[in-house]
Amino acid sequence: MFDFIQFDTAFWSFVVAITLLTVTPGVDTLLVIRNTSRGGLRDGVLTSLAICAGLFVHALVSSAGISLILLQSAWAFSALKLIGAAYLIWLGMKSLLSARRARGLDVEAGVVRQYVSLWQPLREGFLSNVLNPKTVVFYMAFLPQFIAPTDPAVLKSLWLAGIHFVIANIWQIGITLMVGGAGRWLAKPRVSRWMEGITGSVMVLLGARLALSR
Repeated sequence: MFDFIQFDTAFWSFVVAITLLTVTPGVDTLLVIRNTSRGGLRDGVLTSLAICAGLFVHALVSSAGISLILLQSAWAFSALKLIGAAYLIWLGMKSLLSARRARGLDVEAGVVRQYVSLWQPLREGFLSNVLNPKTVVFYMAFLPQFIAPTDPAVLKSLWLAGIHFVIANIWQIGITLMVGGAGRWLAKPRVSRWMEGITGSVMVLLGARLALSR
């Protein structure tokens, strides 16, 4: 049943390629940094886990051929792109407003830390990944190269997504620990506002670029 799990040359080629993709800075890295600086290690780890959980959705969608439908249907793909762009812009605007208003913050001894519900970093991470059309395109184009005609497509896709899940979490949680190590400095009111403002601006720009891209 699990004969498709082989640690051959193709597997290690996949590991190298997916690792290079993972360490390339992007929206996921930005969101992990932003949420860690906002709510500490807990928010950073939860964001990373939720982002990577979205990979299994893309793997299922890709193996089921729904990605092909999206790619062949201009309006469906455009709708997905605009939804993803709107979500990024919304996250960015939230950060900018938070930086400006500095509300809902707990200030003690000159240190500020924003408390949010347990579900917020999970929701933000999961939706930012699932609504990213670039991930849809990537999985549709990339995964089939490592799935043989005799392999069970769904199981092999989930297996490869699982490898991606582990690698991405190692990288992103490593970033979380580095950012968390500077937590007291990042939690200072002025630094926190600057971080919120910078990450919010970048997210808005990324969302606008995604919406305007062809």
